[in-house]
Amino acid sequence: MSSSPYVVEITDNNYQEAVIETSRRVPVVVDFWASWCQPCQMLMPILARLAEDYQGKFILAKINTEEQQALAAQFGIRSIPTVKLFRNGEPVDEFAGALPEAEIRKFLDKHIPRESDALVDQARQLLQQGDAQGARNLLEQAKATDPSNSNIDLALAQSLATIGDTAKAGEILQGLPADMRSKPEVQTLQARLFFETLLADAPSEDELKQRLDSDENDTQALYLLAAHQATGQNYEQAMELLLQLMKKDRSYGDDDARKALLKLFDLLGDDPLVPRYRSKMMSLIY
Repeated sequence: MSSSPYVVEITDNNYQEAVIETSRRVPVVVDFWASWCQPCQMLMPILARLAEDYQGKFILAKINTEEQQALAAQFGIRSIPTVKLFRNGEPVDEFAGALPEAEIRKFLDKHIPRESDALVDQARQLLQQGDAQGARNLLEQAKATDPSNSNIDLALAQSLATIGDTAKAGEILQGLPADMRSKPEVQTLQARLFFETLLADAPSEDELKQRLDSDENDTQALYLLAAHQATGQNYEQAMELLLQLMKKDRSYGDDDARKALLKLFDLLGDDPLVPRYRSKMMSLIY
């Protein structure tokens, strides 16, 4: 039995408390291993050292698959070492094999709260209250203390977009790690910035409507009016206008109407409008 307060040996008797209940308070990293497994012997000291380094920010739970076969079978362990990370009573992530320490740190840091994350939460509250400048100031302080925390970058981009600094917000988003750029909130903000950038030097909505009244084939006016509707959160109207543009001039710009529709789909996520208008878009393409 380890003498560390951050490492625990798991059996059927203590599994519920040491893994499930503990994971409701702090992440629990479960290492499935066996004495005959050479990669397990390589991984184990790395995990133990990290448990000490992180000083209780996660608990390392070790399950000997030879002695605890029922637990191994419960989780369908087919190869070892296998490491599962538990949060709130459920396994939420895992890896197999003896990864290098740097890779394991990345794995852990995705799930372990950082002190700067508390500042990010405060900044998000300020954003919700309409104080985007206050949020920006707080996030810049957080960035100075923890420059590698990508959560700060995302929140900072959101505050800059709210202030109107779309160029800087877009630059920050482009600098995010690849795995973070695929997150729905990042794609949503990128879509929002796309439409706001289109309107940076565009005529007003009223002027564009007047242009269309004079010339219903003014495709640029139609395109920019759709962008106005998008930034005004009139999403269905924006998509209708873009479909009109596809019908009038399928090759407008560089297939700009279709690309703008895809941005709207990103912006709306799982909104029921998305499958309906995606189907309409596809019918025009094919």
